[in-house]
Amino acid sequence: MKTDQCLLALHGGNPVRKRPMPARVALGPDEQKMVSEALAYYIDRETDPCYQGYFESRYTEAFSASLGGGFADAVATGTLAIYVALAALGLPEGSEVLVSPVTDPGTLSAIVLNRLVPRLIDSAPHSYNIDCASFSARIGPAVRAAVIVHSIGRAAPIDDIVALARTHGIKVLEDCSQSHGATLAGLPVGTFGDIAAFSTMYRKAHITGACGGVVYSRDRGLHRIALAHADRGKPRWIDNFDDVDPSTFLFPALNHHANEIACAIGCASLRRLPETIRLRRIWVAAFYDALTSESGVCAAYPHCDADSPFVVPVVVDPDRIDCSVARFAEAVRAEGVDLNPCYKYVVDEWPWLNRYLADGFRTNNARDIRDRTFMLKINEKYGDQELTDVIESISKVEKYFRR
Repeated sequence: MKTDQCLLALHGGNPVRKRPMPARVALGPDEQKMVSEALAYYIDRETDPCYQGYFESRYTEAFSASLGGGFADAVATGTLAIYVALAALGLPEGSEVLVSPVTDPGTLSAIVLNRLVPRLIDSAPHSYNIDCASFSARIGPAVRAAVIVHSIGRAAPIDDIVALARTHGIKVLEDCSQSHGATLAGLPVGTFGDIAAFSTMYRKAHITGACGGVVYSRDRGLHRIALAHADRGKPRWIDNFDDVDPSTFLFPALNHHANEIACAIGCASLRRLPETIRLRRIWVAAFYDALTSESGVCAAYPHCDADSPFVVPVVVDPDRIDCSVARFAEAVRAEGVDLNPCYKYVVDEWPWLNRYLADGFRTNNARDIRDRTFMLKINEKYGDQELTDVIESISKVEKYFRR
């Protein structure tokens, strides 16, 4: 029988934390200054902000430089970054595209709307990322490309995956939306495959505002085709290109542009990305140590100094509690901790997608790790008090539900 001494907030008790967890507030003084600079730039010139203008050039050059060189184009959303990057690969209609099992619906929609066929890969055991073995197991004769997600802020083993893909003539698109600034063997994610896509919406470690995205490649020719797919088929790289002569455009495409204000925000956000990652890593490392020391039910998902933490999966041992993992997570959330009790981004669970998939393959490893975890939301504003409150909340719930 449970006692009133550990009455959960879920059941009407007092929560551990009575005030909200710190808001990130990613738009700070530097972003405000850049927006003012962008407005002043155009006001001084007595013209209105355009697209593919001065601030987009500054932003995309800085973005490419942060990855060690290459070419970038800013677009309106992260989903469009995936869409444009896939379109740039020029795959035959109906080609199969290997894709990670845990991702945003936009990734799958971008594949389908490019008239390609998603072929799911399972994750590695106990991981949200795929590995070389899971990639190899799903290669088939119709596969022409792969979308590899660097999930939860951690790099997939993309070096080995790309090496294997090249032996099979498979193009690789890296989806870096959750992992800005993460590295593998000292190299940033996005620099291993043929092309990469980044989301820069407001929840990401690096932002351009409410929504946004970047397409990146080290291949100038591929970058140029991506540019055209992002802007109605325009070959802007051609000398004396006439922007108002549609007869010279290359192919049908839509307008997927970013804008100057968003790119100005991106300039500021990109400058502070290293500090954002540093602060998150410090908190995650402290959380990992504290949870390992204090908990007999929960374990933090593996982390390392190469990660760019986005969320922190907390792994719950279902055999040590007398409730479901989801119920356990709901109880922790009720104590005032910001979390997602069930991460519903396992692709093969979406009924609307089934008819578009290459086959009925089930991603059991991905489902297994998801069903044993809840996602702790974090940001760079978290400090010692948040660490204390999260650990206390988990410990309180453990005492109530532990077998």
